[in-house]
Amino acid sequence: MTSIGIFGSMGRMGQAIVAVAPQLGAQIAGGCDQGDDTAELARKADVLVDFSAPAALEAHLAAARAAWTPIMIGTTGLSERHHALITQAAGEIPVLQTGNTSMGIALLARLVREAAARLGPDWDIEIVEMHHRNKADAPSGTALMLGEAAAHGIGTTLSAAAVTDRAGLTGPRADGTIGMASLRGGSVVGDHSVVFATAGERIELIHRADDRAIFARGAVRGALWLKDQQPGRYTMDQVLGM
Repeated sequence: MTSIGIFGSMGRMGQAIVAVAPQLGAQIAGGCDQGDDTAELARKADVLVDFSAPAALEAHLAAARAAWTPIMIGTTGLSERHHALITQAAGEIPVLQTGNTSMGIALLARLVREAAARLGPDWDIEIVEMHHRNKADAPSGTALMLGEAAAHGIGTTLSAAAVTDRAGLTGPRADGTIGMASLRGGSVVGDHSVVFATAGERIELIHRADDRAIFARGAVRGALWLKDQQPGRYTMDQVLGM
């Protein structure tokens, strides 16, 4: 039975993974939180999952590399430096990094990319996400993931196309941009909508998460898949075989 080590084991996702892992044929090798021995956990686990905090990612990648242990990263709020560290680690070990571990979101991202590519420049793209009041980062990692999929579809990058700060007299919408809006309140697990709009019609692709267990199941499924891969950087698309 594959053993999974959890960075951020006391958090919401860490506890959810502990609960669902046995149902999916995995066992928990242990957990690691602030101040714990990352190296020991990396050595005894077959695969690691990280749902901790961006500030801890560098140390967790170093521990995974030292032990040659695959690692799945679901931590959001990452910077360009974090992504550079992930790419560097992927030269030595298998690394799966995603803004969302839901199988439904993985499929949604694929649909968004295809829709953006097929609809063409006459269609405006807007992304709206809502999460619980305690979420620390905005836009959400999932919204960024969907934005990147849309940007890929229209042949640009999200950093070039994203608009996140509309306020005041902004003027007409600029062509080729991707609007992103973040809502926070209550106990919402995660709602994401991608809107494609043109003159006279609109398409909306929506995913609503009602139970955090969907992310835990996806994380375990991703970790089990990652264990058997060669060194490289992977996405949830590949877990689904897309």
